[in-house]
Amino acid sequence: MPRELWTAGQVRELDRRAIELHGVSGRELMERAGAFAFHALLHRWPASRALTVVCGAGNNAGDGYVVARLARRAGLTVRLLSVTDPSGLTGDAAAASADFRREGGEILRWDGTGDPGGDGPLVDALLGTGLSREVTGAFSSAIESINATRRPVLALDLPSGLHADTGRVMGTAIRAHVTACFIGLKLGLFTAHGPEQAGEVLFSSLDVPAGLARGMVPAARRLEAAALSDWLPRRPRDAHKGHFGHVLVVGGDRGMGGAARLAGEAALRVGAGLVTVATREDHVAAMVAARPELMGRSVADRAGLEPLLERATVVAAGPGLGRSAWGRDLLDGVLASGLPCVLDADALNLVAEAPRRLGDSVVTPHPGEAGRLLGSDAAAVEADRAAAVRALRERYGAVVVLKGAGTLVCGAGETLWLCDRGNPGMASGGMGDVLTGIIAGLAAQLRDLERSASAGVLLHALAADDAARAGERGLLAGDLLGGLRAWVNPADAHQAR
Repeated sequence: MPRELWTAGQVRELDRRAIELHGVSGRELMERAGAFAFHALLHRWPASRALTVVCGAGNNAGDGYVVARLARRAGLTVRLLSVTDPSGLTGDAAAASADFRREGGEILRWDGTGDPGGDGPLVDALLGTGLSREVTGAFSSAIESINATRRPVLALDLPSGLHADTGRVMGTAIRAHVTACFIGLKLGLFTAHGPEQAGEVLFSSLDVPAGLARGMVPAARRLEAAALSDWLPRRPRDAHKGHFGHVLVVGGDRGMGGAARLAGEAALRVGAGLVTVATREDHVAAMVAARPELMGRSVADRAGLEPLLERATVVAAGPGLGRSAWGRDLLDGVLASGLPCVLDADALNLVAEAPRRLGDSVVTPHPGEAGRLLGSDAAAVEADRAAAVRALRERYGAVVVLKGAGTLVCGAGETLWLCDRGNPGMASGGMGDVLTGIIAGLAAQLRDLERSASAGVLLHALAADDAARAGERGLLAGDLLGGLRAWVNPADAHQAR
Protein backbone atom coordinates (compact mmCIF):
# COMPACT_ATOMS: atom_id res chain seq x y z
CA MET A 1 0.00 0.00 0.00
CA PRO A 2 1.13 3.58 -0.47
CA ARG A 3 2.70 5.46 2.41
CA GLU A 4 0.68 8.63 1.80
CA LEU A 5 -2.52 9.27 3.73
CA TRP A 6 -5.04 11.93 2.72
CA THR A 7 -8.03 13.84 4.03
CA ALA A 8 -11.43 13.48 2.36
CA GLY A 9 -11.02 16.91 0.76
CA GLN A 10 -7.68 15.90 -0.70
CA VAL A 11 -9.11 12.69 -2.15
CA ARG A 12 -11.90 14.71 -3.75
CA GLU A 13 -9.19 16.83 -5.36
CA LEU A 14 -7.48 13.67 -6.64
CA ASP A 15 -10.83 12.59 -8.11
CA ARG A 16 -11.24 15.98 -9.75
CA ARG A 17 -7.77 15.86 -11.27
CA ALA A 18 -8.34 12.38 -12.67
CA ILE A 19 -11.61 13.45 -14.26
CA GLU A 20 -10.89 17.00 -15.41
CA LEU A 21 -7.18 16.90 -16.17
CA HIS A 22 -6.71 13.33 -17.36
CA GLY A 23 -10.07 12.51 -18.93
CA VAL A 24 -10.95 9.52 -16.75
CA SER A 25 -14.71 9.75 -16.35
CA GLY A 26 -16.39 9.55 -12.98
CA ARG A 27 -18.39 6.61 -14.26
CA GLU A 28 -15.22 4.76 -15.23
CA LEU A 29 -13.76 5.35 -11.76
CA MET A 30 -16.97 3.97 -10.24
CA GLU A 31 -16.78 0.86 -12.42
CA ARG A 32 -13.16 0.28 -11.44
CA ALA A 33 -13.96 0.76 -7.76
CA GLY A 34 -16.84 -1.70 -7.90
CA ALA A 35 -14.75 -4.26 -9.77
CA PHE A 36 -11.89 -4.01 -7.27
CA ALA A 37 -14.28 -4.36 -4.34
CA PHE A 38 -16.03 -7.38 -5.85
CA HIS A 39 -12.76 -9.16 -6.53
CA ALA A 40 -11.61 -8.34 -2.98
CA LEU A 41 -14.82 -9.92 -1.68
CA LEU A 42 -14.28 -13.08 -3.73
CA HIS A 43 -10.68 -13.31 -2.57
CA ARG A 44 -11.58 -12.87 1.08
CA TRP A 45 -14.66 -15.12 1.05
CA PRO A 46 -14.17 -17.43 -1.95
CA ALA A 47 -16.93 -19.88 -0.97
CA SER A 48 -19.65 -17.21 -1.00
CA ARG A 49 -22.51 -17.81 -3.39
CA ALA A 50 -24.66 -14.92 -2.14
CA LEU A 51 -24.28 -11.45 -0.74
CA THR A 52 -26.34 -8.54 0.54
CA VAL A 53 -25.52 -5.01 -0.60
CA VAL A 54 -26.85 -2.08 1.45
CA CYS A 55 -26.88 1.24 -0.41
CA GLY A 56 -27.46 4.81 0.64
CA ALA A 57 -27.12 7.84 -1.61
CA GLY A 58 -24.27 9.39 -3.57
CA ASN A 59 -21.28 7.80 -5.25
CA ASN A 60 -20.68 5.35 -2.40
CA ALA A 61 -24.08 3.86 -3.24
CA GLY A 62 -23.10 3.87 -6.90
CA ASP A 63 -20.07 1.72 -6.08
CA GLY A 64 -22.42 -0.66 -4.27
CA TYR A 65 -24.69 -0.98 -7.33
CA VAL A 66 -21.65 -1.86 -9.44
CA VAL A 67 -20.64 -4.58 -6.96
CA ALA A 68 -24.18 -5.95 -7.00
CA ARG A 69 -24.35 -5.99 -10.80
CA LEU A 70 -20.98 -7.77 -11.12
CA ALA A 71 -21.99 -10.31 -8.49
CA ARG A 72 -25.21 -11.16 -10.37
CA ARG A 73 -23.23 -11.58 -13.59
CA ALA A 74 -20.95 -14.00 -11.75
CA GLY A 75 -23.94 -16.09 -10.72
CA LEU A 76 -24.20 -15.03 -7.06
CA THR A 77 -27.56 -14.48 -5.41
CA VAL A 78 -27.75 -10.75 -4.66
CA ARG A 79 -30.06 -9.02 -2.22
CA LEU A 80 -29.86 -5.23 -2.59
CA LEU A 81 -31.37 -2.94 0.04
CA SER A 82 -31.59 0.83 -0.24
CA VAL A 83 -32.26 3.07 2.77
CA THR A 84 -33.12 5.97 0.44
CA ASP A 85 -35.41 6.26 -2.55
CA PRO A 86 -33.28 5.17 -5.56
CA SER A 87 -35.18 7.62 -7.75
CA GLY A 88 -33.38 10.39 -5.89
CA LEU A 89 -29.97 9.29 -7.12
CA THR A 90 -28.21 11.54 -9.61
CA GLY A 91 -25.23 11.41 -11.95
CA ASP A 92 -23.02 8.35 -12.02
CA ALA A 93 -24.78 6.73 -9.05
CA ALA A 94 -28.12 6.97 -10.86
CA ALA A 95 -26.58 5.40 -13.95
CA ALA A 96 -25.09 2.54 -11.90
CA SER A 97 -28.46 1.92 -10.28
CA ALA A 98 -30.20 1.89 -13.65
CA ASP A 99 -27.66 -0.59 -15.05
CA PHE A 100 -28.26 -2.92 -12.10
CA ARG A 101 -32.01 -2.89 -12.70
CA ARG A 102 -31.58 -3.17 -16.47
CA GLU A 103 -29.74 -6.46 -15.94
CA GLY A 104 -32.56 -7.85 -13.81
CA GLY A 105 -31.54 -6.68 -10.34
CA GLU A 106 -34.23 -5.78 -7.80
CA ILE A 107 -33.90 -2.91 -5.32
CA LEU A 108 -35.69 -3.35 -1.99
CA ARG A 109 -36.42 -0.37 0.25
CA TRP A 110 -35.28 -0.78 3.85
CA ASP A 111 -35.87 1.44 6.83
CA GLY A 112 -32.78 0.05 8.54
CA THR A 113 -34.59 -1.88 11.26
CA GLY A 114 -34.49 -5.63 11.76
CA ASP A 115 -32.28 -8.18 10.10
CA PRO A 116 -31.30 -7.19 6.54
CA GLY A 117 -31.79 -10.79 5.43
CA GLY A 118 -30.04 -12.67 2.68
CA ASP A 119 -26.95 -14.83 2.95
CA GLY A 120 -23.20 -14.42 2.69
CA PRO A 121 -21.17 -11.27 3.24
CA LEU A 122 -22.72 -7.83 3.59
CA VAL A 123 -21.46 -4.92 1.50
CA ASP A 124 -21.59 -1.50 3.16
CA ALA A 125 -22.33 1.18 0.54
CA LEU A 126 -24.28 3.50 2.83
CA LEU A 127 -22.16 6.60 3.39
CA GLY A 128 -19.02 7.91 1.77
CA THR A 129 -16.16 10.15 2.84
CA GLY A 130 -18.14 13.36 3.09
CA LEU A 131 -19.73 12.61 6.48
CA SER A 132 -19.36 15.58 8.84
CA ARG A 133 -22.16 15.12 11.40
CA GLU A 134 -23.60 12.40 13.59
CA VAL A 135 -25.37 9.58 11.77
CA THR A 136 -29.12 9.55 12.42
CA GLY A 137 -32.39 8.08 11.17
CA ALA A 138 -32.48 5.12 8.82
CA PHE A 139 -28.72 5.24 8.29
CA SER A 140 -28.07 4.87 12.01
CA SER A 141 -30.60 2.05 12.26
CA ALA A 142 -29.10 0.28 9.26
CA ILE A 143 -25.58 0.45 10.70
CA GLU A 144 -26.74 -0.97 14.02
CA SER A 145 -28.70 -3.73 12.28
CA ILE A 146 -25.74 -4.69 10.07
CA ASN A 147 -23.40 -4.84 13.06
CA ALA A 148 -25.90 -6.99 14.95
CA THR A 149 -25.89 -9.70 12.24
CA ARG A 150 -22.27 -10.64 12.97
CA ARG A 151 -21.94 -11.50 9.28
CA PRO A 152 -18.70 -10.59 7.47
CA VAL A 153 -18.80 -7.03 6.13
CA LEU A 154 -16.95 -5.42 3.24
CA ALA A 155 -17.00 -1.61 3.47
CA LEU A 156 -16.59 0.45 0.32
CA ASP A 157 -13.93 3.16 0.64
CA LEU A 158 -14.67 3.80 4.34
CA PRO A 159 -16.85 2.12 6.98
CA SER A 160 -20.09 4.10 7.10
CA GLY A 161 -20.19 6.37 10.14
CA LEU A 162 -16.41 6.75 10.42
CA HIS A 163 -14.99 10.24 9.90
CA ALA A 164 -12.55 10.08 6.98
CA ASP A 165 -10.10 12.60 8.45
CA THR A 166 -10.13 11.89 12.19
CA GLY A 167 -11.10 8.22 12.55
CA ARG A 168 -13.86 9.27 14.95
CA VAL A 169 -17.10 7.28 15.12
CA MET A 170 -19.90 9.72 14.28
CA GLY A 171 -22.46 8.31 16.66
CA THR A 172 -22.34 4.81 15.22
CA ALA A 173 -20.24 3.14 12.53
CA ILE A 174 -19.95 -0.09 10.60
CA ARG A 175 -17.56 -2.67 12.03
CA ALA A 176 -16.05 -4.01 8.82
CA HIS A 177 -13.91 -7.07 8.36
CA VAL A 178 -12.42 -5.64 5.16
CA THR A 179 -12.42 -2.11 3.75
CA ALA A 180 -11.74 -1.60 0.05
CA CYS A 181 -10.26 1.89 -0.27
CA PHE A 182 -9.97 3.79 -3.55
CA ILE A 183 -7.81 6.54 -5.13
CA GLY A 184 -6.08 7.60 -1.88
CA LEU A 185 -5.81 6.08 1.59
CA LYS A 186 -7.87 8.03 4.10
CA LEU A 187 -6.14 9.16 7.28
CA GLY A 188 -9.15 8.19 9.40
CA LEU A 189 -8.73 4.51 8.52
CA PHE A 190 -5.44 4.39 10.43
CA THR A 191 -5.93 6.38 13.63
CA ALA A 192 -8.35 6.69 16.58
CA HIS A 193 -11.26 4.25 16.01
CA GLY A 194 -10.37 3.68 12.36
CA PRO A 195 -8.27 0.50 12.71
CA GLU A 196 -10.97 -1.22 14.79
CA GLN A 197 -13.82 -0.24 12.47
CA ALA A 198 -12.04 -0.79 9.15
CA GLY A 199 -10.56 -4.26 9.68
CA GLU A 200 -8.16 -5.23 6.90
CA VAL A 201 -7.60 -2.34 4.49
CA LEU A 202 -7.15 -3.16 0.80
CA PHE A 203 -6.24 -0.40 -1.62
CA SER A 204 -6.60 0.33 -5.32
CA SER A 205 -5.46 3.48 -7.08
CA LEU A 206 -8.08 2.63 -9.74
CA ASP A 207 -5.27 2.95 -12.28
CA VAL A 208 -5.39 6.73 -12.28
CA PRO A 209 -2.45 8.42 -14.03
CA ALA A 210 0.85 8.58 -12.17
CA GLY A 211 1.70 11.94 -10.65
CA LEU A 212 -1.91 12.77 -9.85
CA ALA A 213 -0.92 14.14 -6.43
CA ARG A 214 1.95 16.27 -7.69
CA GLY A 215 2.22 19.43 -5.59
CA MET A 216 -0.08 18.12 -2.85
CA VAL A 217 1.20 17.55 0.69
CA PRO A 218 -0.22 14.38 2.29
CA ALA A 219 -1.99 14.67 5.63
CA ALA A 220 0.37 11.97 6.94
CA ARG A 221 2.79 9.29 5.83
CA ARG A 222 2.89 5.76 7.18
CA LEU A 223 6.12 4.64 8.79
CA GLU A 224 7.58 1.58 7.06
CA ALA A 225 10.17 -0.93 8.25
CA ALA A 226 12.08 -0.52 4.97
CA ALA A 227 13.17 2.96 6.09
CA LEU A 228 15.10 1.52 9.02
CA SER A 229 17.94 0.47 6.74
CA ASP A 230 18.55 4.12 5.84
CA TRP A 231 18.04 5.43 9.35
CA LEU A 232 20.16 2.75 11.07
CA PRO A 233 23.06 1.78 8.78
CA ARG A 234 25.73 -0.71 9.74
CA ARG A 235 28.24 0.62 12.23
CA PRO A 236 31.83 1.30 11.19
CA ARG A 237 34.28 -1.39 12.20
CA ASP A 238 36.33 1.06 14.30
CA ALA A 239 33.37 2.22 16.40
CA HIS A 240 33.50 2.53 20.17
CA LYS A 241 30.87 3.32 22.79
CA GLY A 242 31.70 7.01 22.79
CA HIS A 243 30.37 7.27 19.26
CA PHE A 244 26.86 6.27 20.33
CA GLY A 245 26.04 8.70 23.08
CA HIS A 246 25.28 8.64 26.77
CA VAL A 247 21.64 8.50 27.85
CA LEU A 248 20.68 9.74 31.29
CA VAL A 249 17.35 8.37 32.54
CA VAL A 250 15.83 10.48 35.32
CA GLY A 251 12.99 8.87 37.26
CA GLY A 252 11.99 6.08 39.56
CA ASP A 253 10.57 7.68 42.68
CA ARG A 254 9.94 5.32 45.59
CA GLY A 255 8.09 2.21 44.45
CA MET A 256 8.51 3.06 40.74
CA GLY A 257 12.08 2.02 40.06
CA GLY A 258 10.93 -0.50 37.46
CA ALA A 259 9.82 2.25 35.09
CA ALA A 260 13.27 3.85 35.08
CA ARG A 261 14.94 0.48 34.62
CA LEU A 262 12.74 -0.37 31.62
CA ALA A 263 13.60 2.95 29.96
CA GLY A 264 17.29 2.46 30.64
CA GLU A 265 17.41 -1.07 29.31
CA ALA A 266 15.45 -0.07 26.20
CA ALA A 267 18.02 2.65 25.48
CA LEU A 268 20.78 0.04 25.72
CA ARG A 269 18.91 -2.44 23.52
CA VAL A 270 18.64 0.08 20.65
CA GLY A 271 22.35 0.80 20.80
CA ALA A 272 23.10 3.71 23.11
CA GLY A 273 26.79 3.62 24.09
CA LEU A 274 26.21 4.27 27.79
CA VAL A 275 23.13 4.57 30.00
CA THR A 276 22.99 6.01 33.49
CA VAL A 277 19.81 5.89 35.59
CA ALA A 278 19.41 8.67 38.16
CA THR A 279 16.92 7.40 40.71
CA ARG A 280 16.15 6.95 44.39
CA GLU A 281 18.79 5.23 46.46
CA ASP A 282 16.29 2.44 47.25
CA HIS A 283 16.38 1.18 43.65
CA VAL A 284 20.04 1.32 42.69
CA ALA A 285 21.28 -2.02 44.03
CA ALA A 286 18.41 -4.06 42.63
CA MET A 287 18.64 -2.32 39.26
CA VAL A 288 22.33 -2.91 38.65
CA ALA A 289 22.08 -6.46 39.95
CA ALA A 290 19.30 -7.24 37.45
CA ARG A 291 20.93 -5.36 34.55
CA PRO A 292 24.63 -4.74 35.30
CA GLU A 293 25.15 -2.86 32.04
CA LEU A 294 23.12 0.03 33.52
CA MET A 295 24.92 2.55 35.69
CA GLY A 296 22.69 3.37 38.66
CA ARG A 297 23.17 6.59 40.58
CA SER A 298 21.37 7.66 43.72
CA VAL A 299 20.22 11.28 43.36
CA ALA A 300 18.58 13.16 46.22
CA ASP A 301 18.11 16.55 44.57
CA ARG A 302 18.92 18.79 41.63
CA ALA A 303 22.42 19.48 42.88
CA GLY A 304 23.18 15.78 42.83
CA LEU A 305 21.92 15.56 39.26
CA GLU A 306 24.19 18.28 37.87
CA PRO A 307 27.36 16.14 37.49
CA LEU A 308 25.37 13.48 35.63
CA LEU A 309 23.87 16.05 33.26
CA GLU A 310 27.35 17.27 32.40
CA ARG A 311 28.25 13.84 30.99
CA ALA A 312 24.97 13.13 29.20
CA THR A 313 24.15 13.38 25.50
CA VAL A 314 20.37 12.95 25.87
CA VAL A 315 18.07 12.89 28.89
CA ALA A 316 14.98 10.69 29.25
CA ALA A 317 12.87 12.16 32.06
CA GLY A 318 9.56 10.95 33.42
CA PRO A 319 9.45 7.17 33.85
CA GLY A 320 8.38 6.70 37.45
CA LEU A 321 9.34 10.30 38.23
CA GLY A 322 6.24 11.05 40.31
CA ARG A 323 4.99 14.52 41.20
CA SER A 324 6.60 14.96 44.60
CA ALA A 325 9.06 17.75 45.39
CA TRP A 326 11.87 15.34 44.41
CA GLY A 327 10.50 14.83 40.92
CA ARG A 328 9.78 18.52 40.39
CA ASP A 329 13.29 19.48 41.47
CA LEU A 330 14.94 16.97 39.15
CA LEU A 331 12.78 17.95 36.18
CA ASP A 332 13.65 21.61 36.69
CA GLY A 333 17.31 20.63 36.53
CA VAL A 334 16.79 18.62 33.36
CA LEU A 335 14.93 21.42 31.58
CA ALA A 336 17.49 24.01 32.66
CA SER A 337 20.36 21.92 31.28
CA GLY A 338 19.61 22.69 27.65
CA LEU A 339 20.24 19.05 26.71
CA PRO A 340 18.01 17.23 24.22
CA CYS A 341 15.25 15.57 26.24
CA VAL A 342 12.62 12.87 25.85
CA LEU A 343 9.77 13.61 28.26
CA ASP A 344 7.04 11.18 29.27
CA ALA A 345 4.62 10.30 32.07
CA ASP A 346 4.88 12.56 35.13
CA ALA A 347 7.38 14.85 33.41
CA LEU A 348 4.51 15.74 31.07
CA ASN A 349 2.04 16.14 33.93
CA LEU A 350 4.43 18.52 35.67
CA VAL A 351 4.90 20.53 32.47
CA ALA A 352 1.11 20.70 32.09
CA GLU A 353 0.91 22.30 35.55
CA ALA A 354 3.38 25.02 34.49
CA PRO A 355 3.41 25.14 30.66
CA ARG A 356 6.59 26.33 28.98
CA ARG A 357 8.32 26.07 25.62
CA LEU A 358 10.43 22.94 25.55
CA GLY A 359 12.63 23.47 22.53
CA ASP A 360 15.03 20.61 21.78
CA SER A 361 12.77 17.88 23.13
CA VAL A 362 10.47 14.99 22.31
CA VAL A 363 7.22 14.67 24.25
CA THR A 364 5.35 11.35 24.21
CA PRO A 365 1.87 11.83 25.70
CA HIS A 366 -1.01 9.40 25.66
CA PRO A 367 -4.40 11.10 25.02
CA GLY A 368 -5.00 11.88 28.71
CA GLU A 369 -1.62 13.55 29.11
CA ALA A 370 -2.08 15.34 25.79
CA GLY A 371 -5.42 16.69 27.02
CA ARG A 372 -3.79 18.06 30.17
CA LEU A 373 -1.00 19.65 28.14
CA LEU A 374 -3.63 21.37 25.96
CA GLY A 375 -5.95 22.31 28.82
CA SER A 376 -8.68 19.98 27.56
CA ASP A 377 -9.23 16.24 28.01
CA ALA A 378 -8.64 12.88 26.36
CA ALA A 379 -12.00 12.91 24.56
CA ALA A 380 -11.18 16.21 22.87
CA VAL A 381 -7.81 14.88 21.78
CA GLU A 382 -9.27 11.66 20.38
CA ALA A 383 -11.94 13.59 18.48
CA ASP A 384 -9.20 14.94 16.17
CA ARG A 385 -5.81 13.43 16.87
CA ALA A 386 -4.10 15.14 13.94
CA ALA A 387 -5.25 18.58 15.12
CA ALA A 388 -4.21 17.76 18.69
CA VAL A 389 -0.68 16.69 17.77
CA ARG A 390 -0.22 19.84 15.71
CA ALA A 391 -1.54 21.98 18.56
CA LEU A 392 0.95 20.38 20.95
CA ARG A 393 3.78 21.08 18.53
CA GLU A 394 2.67 24.70 18.22
CA ARG A 395 2.32 25.24 21.97
CA TYR A 396 5.47 23.52 23.21
CA GLY A 397 7.86 23.62 20.25
CA ALA A 398 8.88 19.98 20.74
CA VAL A 399 8.67 16.95 18.50
CA VAL A 400 5.38 15.36 19.56
CA VAL A 401 4.52 11.67 19.71
CA LEU A 402 0.78 11.24 20.32
CA LYS A 403 0.42 7.63 21.42
CA GLY A 404 -2.60 5.43 20.80
CA ALA A 405 -4.09 3.54 17.87
CA GLY A 406 -2.32 5.04 14.87
CA THR A 407 0.39 6.83 16.85
CA LEU A 408 1.21 10.20 15.26
CA VAL A 409 4.55 12.00 15.17
CA CYS A 410 4.69 15.74 14.47
CA GLY A 411 7.98 17.49 13.84
CA ALA A 412 9.03 20.52 11.85
CA GLY A 413 7.60 19.38 8.52
CA GLU A 414 4.10 19.83 7.14
CA THR A 415 3.37 16.10 7.04
CA LEU A 416 2.68 13.94 10.07
CA TRP A 417 4.16 10.47 10.49
CA LEU A 418 1.77 7.65 11.40
CA CYS A 419 2.54 4.18 12.75
CA ASP A 420 0.00 1.55 11.73
CA ARG A 421 1.88 -1.30 13.46
CA GLY A 422 1.37 -2.42 17.05
CA ASN A 423 -1.39 -4.33 18.81
CA PRO A 424 -3.81 -4.17 21.76
CA GLY A 425 -1.43 -6.19 23.92
CA MET A 426 0.55 -2.96 24.28
CA ALA A 427 -2.16 -1.61 26.60
CA SER A 428 -0.21 -2.54 29.71
CA GLY A 429 1.99 -0.81 32.26
CA GLY A 430 5.56 0.06 31.28
CA MET A 431 5.07 0.21 27.50
CA GLY A 432 5.51 3.98 27.52
CA ASP A 433 8.70 3.68 29.58
CA VAL A 434 10.16 1.34 26.97
CA LEU A 435 9.22 3.78 24.18
CA THR A 436 10.87 6.65 26.06
CA GLY A 437 14.07 4.67 26.37
CA ILE A 438 14.01 3.62 22.72
CA ILE A 439 13.65 7.20 21.49
CA ALA A 440 16.34 8.48 23.85
CA GLY A 441 18.73 5.68 22.85
CA LEU A 442 18.23 6.47 19.17
CA ALA A 443 18.60 10.21 19.75
CA ALA A 444 21.94 9.61 21.45
CA GLN A 445 23.14 7.97 18.22
CA LEU A 446 21.31 9.82 15.45
CA ARG A 447 21.33 13.34 16.95
CA ASP A 448 18.06 13.98 15.10
CA LEU A 449 15.01 14.13 17.36
CA GLU A 450 12.28 13.83 14.72
CA ARG A 451 13.93 10.87 13.05
CA SER A 452 14.61 9.27 16.45
CA ALA A 453 10.98 9.73 17.49
CA SER A 454 9.66 8.30 14.21
CA ALA A 455 12.05 5.36 14.16
CA GLY A 456 11.47 4.75 17.87
CA VAL A 457 7.71 4.57 17.51
CA LEU A 458 8.07 2.09 14.64
CA LEU A 459 10.65 -0.08 16.42
CA HIS A 460 8.49 -0.19 19.54
CA ALA A 461 5.48 -1.36 17.53
CA LEU A 462 7.42 -3.92 15.47
CA ALA A 463 8.96 -5.47 18.58
CA ALA A 464 5.52 -5.59 20.20
CA ASP A 465 4.03 -7.34 17.18
CA ASP A 466 6.82 -9.93 17.31
CA ALA A 467 6.26 -10.44 21.04
CA ALA A 468 2.47 -10.75 20.57
CA ARG A 469 2.78 -13.82 18.37
CA ALA A 470 2.41 -15.83 21.56
CA GLY A 471 -0.78 -13.89 22.36
CA GLU A 472 -1.70 -10.27 22.97
CA ARG A 473 -3.28 -10.72 26.38
CA GLY A 474 -0.58 -10.86 29.04
CA LEU A 475 2.06 -9.11 26.90
CA LEU A 476 4.56 -7.33 29.18
CA ALA A 477 6.63 -4.27 28.38
CA GLY A 478 9.77 -6.23 29.19
CA ASP A 479 8.85 -8.77 26.50
CA LEU A 480 9.77 -6.19 23.85
CA LEU A 481 13.34 -5.71 24.99
CA GLY A 482 14.84 -8.88 23.57
CA GLY A 483 13.23 -8.31 20.17
CA LEU A 484 14.52 -4.78 19.67
CA ARG A 485 18.04 -5.81 18.74
CA ALA A 486 16.99 -7.54 15.52
CA TRP A 487 15.03 -4.50 14.35
CA VAL A 488 17.83 -2.00 15.05
CA ASN A 489 20.12 -4.11 12.85
CA PRO A 490 17.96 -4.00 9.71
CA ALA A 491 20.80 -5.02 7.39
CA ASP A 492 20.48 -8.47 8.91
CA ALA A 493 17.45 -10.78 9.35
CA HIS A 494 14.64 -8.24 9.31
CA GLN A 495 15.73 -6.18 6.30
CA ALA A 496 13.18 -7.64 3.90
CA ARG A 497 10.26 -7.87 6.34
